Amino acid sequence: MSAPGRSPTLRPHRMKKDESFLGKLGGTLARKKKAKEVSDLQEEGKNAINAPMSPSTIDIHPEDTLLEENEERTMIDPNSKEDPKFKELIKVLIDWINDVLVEERIIVKQLEEDLYDGQVLQKLLEKLADRKLNVAEVTQSEIGQKQKLQTVLETVHDLLRPHGWTIKWNVDSIHGKNLISILHLLVALAMHFRAPIRLPEHVSVQVVVVRKREGLLQTAHVTEELTTTTEMMMGRFERDAFDTLFDHAPDKLNVVKKSLITFVNKHLNKLNLEVTELETQFADGVYLVLLMGLLEDYFVPLHNFYLTPESSDQKVHNVSFAFELMQDGGLKKPKARPEDVVNLDLKSTLRVLYNLFTKYKNVE
Repeated sequence: MSAPGRSPTLRPHRMKKDESFLGKLGGTLARKKKAKEVSDLQEEGKNAINAPMSPSTIDIHPEDTLLEENEERTMIDPNSKEDPKFKELIKVLIDWINDVLVEERIIVKQLEEDLYDGQVLQKLLEKLADRKLNVAEVTQSEIGQKQKLQTVLETVHDLLRPHGWTIKWNVDSIHGKNLISILHLLVALAMHFRAPIRLPEHVSVQVVVVRKREGLLQTAHVTEELTTTTEMMMGRFERDAFDTLFDHAPDKLNVVKKSLITFVNKHLNKLNLEVTELETQFADGVYLVLLMGLLEDYFVPLHNFYLTPESSDQKVHNVSFAFELMQDGGLKKPKARPEDVVNLDLKSTLRVLYNLFTKYKNVE
């Protein structure tokens, strides 16, 4: 069953022609502070805007300037929100959540607005972890929402901490609709539960940090890293020959690909099958299963795998089954994840095929 149709919720921020950052800042606080404090604040605003690290205009909402002494607030720089990789990360995560929760008839359109109260996060975690959480189903009050979030996040932490995840979120940041915290949480969940998605790698955003010191606002810019590489996020930090080939020797990489194509076709040709693209033709797992049968000289019953897989789950099943056949043949468990192969990750596919080549290169 496919996920219900979904459309992004756009909330454009409209500014009048004469509404500058200082106008918003001063206009909001003028009703709350003495004239001299407003003057000082505006002067600090000018200094912040003209600082070398600050953009010429910073889209800071008025409520973000109402800080207590030593309090700080963070927001994503508007330019970072337009970064294609950042937009892709959000879209991939939203699509993933909606696919997981399709049976719950839950449709997420905007992460900050739809996840802050803990309701969707509860359903998502229950589905992923296959366990029921002891929380109230619907909570309208802020206290009730935070209690639910506390229970949900404690469960998440119990799952993630043993695997070395750094916790970059808390109840207040999630309930406060902090998109950075929400993204960190979702990326960690997607990696931990091996979601059948491909997160864009090396996604970073510029974050504006607004602090209040001695009655004055100070702004600073920091770079927040949301994703690294899939392997590093999965905790597999060891590098191998394929990392080196991809990073430093693309010419040699092509030689390896040609050798692997020759190897697999030598066997698949027996079934009148031929491979020309390693990246795509092994992604559904069918050729991997058939190849293992040819290499080990046995017939694989057709009821054990999907000969014409249609869904991502069916493809993951096929690749996982091929991995089981490889282990039955004496190979170590592949370093790649089945989901990586299904998601057209060339490096993962090459690793799998190279292991087969190493063991079976002399098989006729």
